[in-house]
Amino acid sequence: MRYVGRITDWNDEKGFGFVAPNGGGDRAFVHIKAFERVSRRPVGGQLISYELATDEKGRFRALGIRFVALRPKKESSSRAWPRKTIGAGFLVLLALAWLSSRMPLAVFLAYAGASLIAFILYGADKSAAENNRWRTPESTLHVVALLGGWPGALIAQGIFRHKSKKAEFQTIFWTTVVLNCAALLWLLESGKAVVVDRAIFGP
Repeated sequence: MRYVGRITDWNDEKGFGFVAPNGGGDRAFVHIKAFERVSRRPVGGQLISYELATDEKGRFRALGIRFVALRPKKESSSRAWPRKTIGAGFLVLLALAWLSSRMPLAVFLAYAGASLIAFILYGADKSAAENNRWRTPESTLHVVALLGGWPGALIAQGIFRHKSKKAEFQTIFWTTVVLNCAALLWLLESGKAVVVDRAIFGP
C-alpha cells in the first residue's frame, strides 16, 4: 500500500528527513537512497508517495519513494541574471580600476583568484549534492567569500542555481560581502593595499 505525504525536517547535507502523511498519522524516516529515481534533490514541504516499512526497532521508514508534485519553480531569468551580472561586473570594475592605476594589481589578482576558487567549490558542491557525495562545508564557502571570492560565488550561484534559495545561507553570505567590501575600502583609503602591492611586485 502506498501513502502520500509531505517531507519535513529535511537535512540536505546529510540526505535525510521525515515524511508526514496526509490526513495525519505517524511520521516516517526518509533517506535519499530510498527514492526510486533521484532526478532532483528533495526539499522540505515536497509531496511524495511511498511505501511504509519498519526497521529493527519498530520505527517507521519510507521506501520506494517517488515525487508526486513539481519542485518549486526555479528563479525566473529576471531574478537569476543579477547574481551573475553583479559578480562579473564587480570583477570588471576591479580590472578597470587597476588598468587606470586606481587600484594595485595585488587587489585585482586576490579577488580574481579567490573568485575562481569559490566558483570551483560551488560547482563541486552542486555535483556532490546531486550524487550524494561528501559536501563542502558551508563555513568554507563563507570564508572564501569573505576573503574576496564573493564575486565568483555569485556567478556560481547564478549558473549552478546552488545555495541561492537557502535563506539562512544567503543572510550569512551577504554579510560576508558587506564585510569584505568594507575591508577593501579601508585598505584603499589607508594606503595599505599599495604597501602590499609593492611588497609583492616591487616599486
